[in-house]
Amino acid sequence: MIVGTAGHIDHGKTALIRALTGVNTDRLQDEQKRGITIALGYAYSPLPNGDILGFVDVPGHENLVHTMVAGATGIDYAMLIVAADDGVMPQTVEHIAILSLLGLNRGCVVITKKDRASAEQIEALHTELNALLQNTFLATSPFFYVDSLSGDGVPELDAHLREQAQQLGQRAADGLFRLAVDRVFTLDGQGTVVTGTVYAGLAQLNDTQSDLRLMPANKPVRVRRIHAQNTPSETARAGQRCALNLAAIAKDQVQRGDWIADARCFEPSSRIDVRLRLLDNADAAIKTWSPLHVHIGAAHYLAHVVPLSQDIIQPGQSALAQLVFETPICTMPNDRFILRNAQAKLTVGGGVVLDPNAPDRKRRALTRLAWLDGVESYFDGRGLEPLLRQAPYGLEQLFLQRLIGGELNSLVVPASTHWVKSSRSADQVLIHQNAWDALLARIESVLAEAHERYPDEPGVEAARLRRMVAPKASDTLWLGALQELLQRQRLALNGPWYHLTAHTVAFSPEEESIAHQLVGLSYAGQYNPPWVRDMAATLEVPEDQLRALGRKLVRQGVLFQVVRDLYYHRDHVVDLATRFAELAGEKGLKAAEFRDHLSLGRKRTIQILEFFERIGYTRRLRDRHLIRPDNTVFN
Repeated sequence: MIVGTAGHIDHGKTALIRALTGVNTDRLQDEQKRGITIALGYAYSPLPNGDILGFVDVPGHENLVHTMVAGATGIDYAMLIVAADDGVMPQTVEHIAILSLLGLNRGCVVITKKDRASAEQIEALHTELNALLQNTFLATSPFFYVDSLSGDGVPELDAHLREQAQQLGQRAADGLFRLAVDRVFTLDGQGTVVTGTVYAGLAQLNDTQSDLRLMPANKPVRVRRIHAQNTPSETARAGQRCALNLAAIAKDQVQRGDWIADARCFEPSSRIDVRLRLLDNADAAIKTWSPLHVHIGAAHYLAHVVPLSQDIIQPGQSALAQLVFETPICTMPNDRFILRNAQAKLTVGGGVVLDPNAPDRKRRALTRLAWLDGVESYFDGRGLEPLLRQAPYGLEQLFLQRLIGGELNSLVVPASTHWVKSSRSADQVLIHQNAWDALLARIESVLAEAHERYPDEPGVEAARLRRMVAPKASDTLWLGALQELLQRQRLALNGPWYHLTAHTVAFSPEEESIAHQLVGLSYAGQYNPPWVRDMAATLEVPEDQLRALGRKLVRQGVLFQVVRDLYYHRDHVVDLATRFAELAGEKGLKAAEFRDHLSLGRKRTIQILEFFERIGYTRRLRDRHLIRPDNTVFN
């Protein structure tokens, strides 16, 4: 268990930890000289069962609240410390608000320096604190009265803390590992060391399977040594204060607020959507683009607020909002944060992260707000059903891992859902059955419309069909849907072309002979094949009959109709596509450049390029033609 102190400056926090552990957490010379805590301090005490009780000593000065928040984040148990002679002071009130906003639910109240106050003063202070704590997590917490210098009252507090540690036990370590860095330094002969609280998961030495990263730099890291709760260890697990000795990482590459985390934890983003609560004593309402200081994990940022569910957030109100940062940050769903005013002098509120990768457009759309309500419903214990009903393209595996902070084997899945898998990926998507059925029906209806509009084409290529049906669907969901329809025999695949099973062709013996000759003439023409009227004259066959045969050959994938009445053989279209790809590269190609390469006229070159666009092989960007990276037309 990690115990954190809270309270006003000079109320005896450091002295109390020294009385409990024998450790002076004021390690800096300036701290010892001035008699106040400036940086975070740490102390440890062994428990009978072999566990270690950790203490985090935080500063109480109003100018160091940002350091206090970094220390309080991640603790299990809070000690609110109030000096008997001073009583309740400004940072006493502010620290109570911070601990409540961070979601703590365990703690006690310690009245220090009891030798400096009369019994009447202490009784009055007890009454005042009872009223102050009435609507907080400390409302029913025990009180302890101590004199840290003489030790009076300390054994009772120590026994209580040890009992609480035994009751709490170890946190589950089955989540995705992440440690919030609150200190970084170097040791001679060892290199860079980072310290912090492990929020979740388990890291092991010599684990070749794990992929740990320094975030948000996204730099792979290797852990040389681990100290957990001030003791050498093979593991670092959730709920422990740990020091990690990192290999091949320089000290100046790491700073407070960074994370050492499983690669799946974070996708850095400059926008996060949150449930924001403004305290009653906030000094101003929040309007669009109000600047605030934000504390998340061990990090401190400046952000602008965009209210989402209402235009203005008044003191005492709670609302959905978006925080916009100057640089990308790392956070996960359900992380807590603290807000301080623009001058960083007053804690004004806090909240919970709902979406750590929020959009910058349509952020106030009703569908978006409904999505955020679904995320809140999950964290409120109502399961995934409300969220899945707001997810027409389902929930991807990585999103779900970040949502629950761990592997999917611990996820409770509603009966009304369907797991979608693809043969091309190990990932999967969880989708509501209604949304799944709607997606499959949409694919069929769009294909039917395409067959009616372009009856001469063999079907629609997968990437183009995706843009027509579900452009925001993930690769796994889209490919899984196509595979499902193929297995049900509601779709068929002809080369790269998907089509309804009814969209097929058959030739009579007479048609077979004429079709064979039509294919031969088209092939002989290479990049400049004859028009239908010319082939009809050559074969002495009516033009309409040749057009009908041409449409059937197009459906079979033997010919391509570049423009009406102009059929190219498949081999030559593939050759044209290959030449285009070799010339275009990543920068694309102008029509004149392709014309000169083919030695064709401008009109014919434009017809070929427009055909490539129509079938989804290329797209046009101003005067250049670029290959679509997701196309499978000629693969």
